[in-house]
Amino acid sequence: MEEKSNLRWWVLATVMMGTFLGRLDQTIVNLALPKIINDFSITVSAAGWIATAYILANAVFVPIWGKLGDTKGRKKVYILGFGIFIIGSVLAGLSWNLASMIVFRIIQAVASSADYPTAMAILAVTFTGKERAQALGIWSASFAVASVFGPLIGGPLIDTFGWRSVFLVNLPVGLIGLGMALTFVKESVQERVSHAFDWWGAIVLGSSLSALVLVLDQGLSWGWTSMNSILCYIATIGFGILFVYIEKHHPEPIVDLKFFSNSLFMNTTINNFIVFMGMMGSIFLIPIFAQTFLGLTATQSGYLFIPLAFAFMLASPIGGRLIGKVKPSYVIAASTFVAAAGLYLFIGLDPRSGPQAIIWPLFIMAFGMGFGMAQRTNLIAVAVPSSEIGVASSVLALARNIAGAFGIAIFGTILNNSTNSHLLTIAKNSFSSSLSSGLVNAHEFATAVGLMELKAQIDAYSTVFVTAATVILIGGFFAFFIKVDRSKLTHEHEVVVE
Repeated sequence: MEEKSNLRWWVLATVMMGTFLGRLDQTIVNLALPKIINDFSITVSAAGWIATAYILANAVFVPIWGKLGDTKGRKKVYILGFGIFIIGSVLAGLSWNLASMIVFRIIQAVASSADYPTAMAILAVTFTGKERAQALGIWSASFAVASVFGPLIGGPLIDTFGWRSVFLVNLPVGLIGLGMALTFVKESVQERVSHAFDWWGAIVLGSSLSALVLVLDQGLSWGWTSMNSILCYIATIGFGILFVYIEKHHPEPIVDLKFFSNSLFMNTTINNFIVFMGMMGSIFLIPIFAQTFLGLTATQSGYLFIPLAFAFMLASPIGGRLIGKVKPSYVIAASTFVAAAGLYLFIGLDPRSGPQAIIWPLFIMAFGMGFGMAQRTNLIAVAVPSSEIGVASSVLALARNIAGAFGIAIFGTILNNSTNSHLLTIAKNSFSSSLSSGLVNAHEFATAVGLMELKAQIDAYSTVFVTAATVILIGGFFAFFIKVDRSKLTHEHEVVVE
């Protein structure tokens, strides 16, 4: 019995390694872009497609892997994804130009997208009751840990061994993770055998998601009302409508639309979407602020996020222990309110701020997110039949990824528009008219304009953080609509192949 218990935790360690490696790769590559740009002699905008291609491919294939895991076997799909990821990483490390890099990054992204739905399903059928919630919470924390360690590991690797090392390092580490998966993970499949995979649904959903993610990623540079953006809107809606039609008529849809009539699933997903939109949409601005206004280097900015990782790691097990003791809706609401409070503390940032002004709000925000993460993830697992956990987790992954893309697009736009708005307001209420009339010299005038621009930018960041805190606060109130039968928290049924 003791051996089986230990084996369960080795399964957790295994999927955490896979998740950590995939998310680490996603963050670490951004540090390598300047050197890739120089080696390939490409523009910054062209290099942006290295990240955009990865995001697109990752979003498109998440539901496909989730469905394949449920029907063909989660261990098979997990190992297949892990193996392809290692191959894609080596190829990316050997790429010779932009086109080859984009192709190999797409291979990486397709493989990496297998991790989330299959890893969550593997944990959901390996653990039961409170242990499952704790395991899911700890596993979820690995996302934050990877995002923090990306800059810390990537910087020294790139400086010492060059940009190719951030891809090639996945080979030895990936082989260890692959060996662990082969050793510790047991195969699990749904009870009902699948006879017809929904390929048309997958293709149409992929087309809709591609258009949506593309406009979210490029809309700010294109212009939200440009022809490119409008075409993406039309494609997103058109393919989305076609996808719903296909799913309603397919015997085994890639996404079961009845999920969206499940109040537990919907309310939990809405809370996840709102929280991740507010968090990702604002947090991505912190390194920019630190480097632009506080004069920190990229590595120093990365150090600021170390307490965030520890907060997640500290809070996630706490949230797991609350399973069965406190209503999930109360825990999720409280965690969301704490996260909102942490974001609100950023409104005092200015060029005179020290590191503590960033570290403590990040810690509070991450702690709030962390102790609610186990509950959020666990509720998705109990909201659907065990045979569809992979698909349900892929929908959750999509919601979080799209929410992050929405947040970055929306808050990036808010920052730009707010800066212009604040600048106009400051100029109207300043003595710039006296300056421009020649009462002072040009140097003083330029200094005054520079100070007004600085003030407008600082005020714009405050606007973003207030908006983000408000958005997350709204997400907290949605948590009160989450209702769950406590018996579901311990009820399990699944076919496990020993």
